Amino acid sequence: MSYVKGLKCRECGRPYPKQPIYVCEYCFGPLEVDYDYVKIKKDLTREAIESRPQNLWRYRELLPIDGEPTDGLHSGFTPLVRAKNLGKALGVKELYIKDDSVSHPTFSFKDRVVAVALSKAKEFGFDTVACASTGNLANSVSAQAAVANLKRYIFIPADLELGKVIGTLIYNPVLVAVEGNYDQVNRLCSEVALKYKWAFVNINIRPFYAEGSKTYGYEIAEQLGWRAPKHIITPCAGGSLITKIWKGLNEFHKLGLIDKVGTRMYAAQATGCAPISTAVKENSDIIKPVKPKTIAKSLAIGNPADGVYAVGVTKESGGWAEDISDDEIVEAIKLLATTEGIFTETAGGVTLGVTRKLIEQGRIPKDESIVVCITGNGLKTQEAVSERIGKPIKIKPNLASFEENVTRR
Repeated sequence: MSYVKGLKCRECGRPYPKQPIYVCEYCFGPLEVDYDYVKIKKDLTREAIESRPQNLWRYRELLPIDGEPTDGLHSGFTPLVRAKNLGKALGVKELYIKDDSVSHPTFSFKDRVVAVALSKAKEFGFDTVACASTGNLANSVSAQAAVANLKRYIFIPADLELGKVIGTLIYNPVLVAVEGNYDQVNRLCSEVALKYKWAFVNINIRPFYAEGSKTYGYEIAEQLGWRAPKHIITPCAGGSLITKIWKGLNEFHKLGLIDKVGTRMYAAQATGCAPISTAVKENSDIIKPVKPKTIAKSLAIGNPADGVYAVGVTKESGGWAEDISDDEIVEAIKLLATTEGIFTETAGGVTLGVTRKLIEQGRIPKDESIVVCITGNGLKTQEAVSERIGKPIKIKPNLASFEENVTRR
């Protein structure tokens, strides 16, 4: 059973049919999925959700497919870790890590959106999928499309981290490395999408694809015992994730699954690519594009498609935005590893580093529930920390050498 009425423009509200389109032909606003919440409320209960397999499809009624899900059957429902050691280090009472660094199958939250995108692409009859990516999406589309027996074309900036390049090529897609930044890659893909009848997950399938991010928020609420936390800090690249977590929490409230949403949403960016953070600080509704220069390449989108909406969420929720330097990113990665045993990629370093900064500024109180969104695995971005961690102690294979070089140091 489908609970989707169609698409609608986020700006003018004009309705559209369920088709692989993404821009309003009247006002050029982005399109989003329009649900029948009355029907959903009748069918979706806490008990129904809790009885289902622990994957993202446990929230099936709130995801935009018409038939049964075909992809991502093992994706989602990642751990919500009570981070006591890290909380003590930051001086806060109730801190959690929503850990998508262990997401199946490619260790980032992108596995959620790709599961929805590929299921929808199949419903539309596509045999080829594609994407523009800063790395994690490339990994996920390549992996999940391989399982789905779909042809795949992946477009990335040519200077992407080696771990993410290898993590894409292993699935044998057509990988196109473009000599330019992500915004240039994305513009090229928009041209390609007009000419070739492919399912570009973050272009013509984007309204459906983006809905997968809501499951990140659903899981936080469910794993907290059907309540929303007071504060959620989210990394921002294109700006979609923060808006969808916010949408997901409010959908849960609308459906009576949680009592209220008193959550403040915070946008985290790297100083070398901070158009959303800058707009929030300037109290502006205008996103000023920037040329990215940061080690956090997965967040290096200088002209974010959902930037205006991300700014809107921070304002509506009473949150804020901050950015941190590359050095602070590395220190935050190390802090998370040494306190909670979680190795995050640079995007996670941004999120935790911004969290620490917001706590120090007094914007986040120390006695309220805080959730830090860790969206990717550190094994993908080892270059960022390789020169900033310790070295092994080399010894001879005997006890005397061990004692001389290790225990007596």
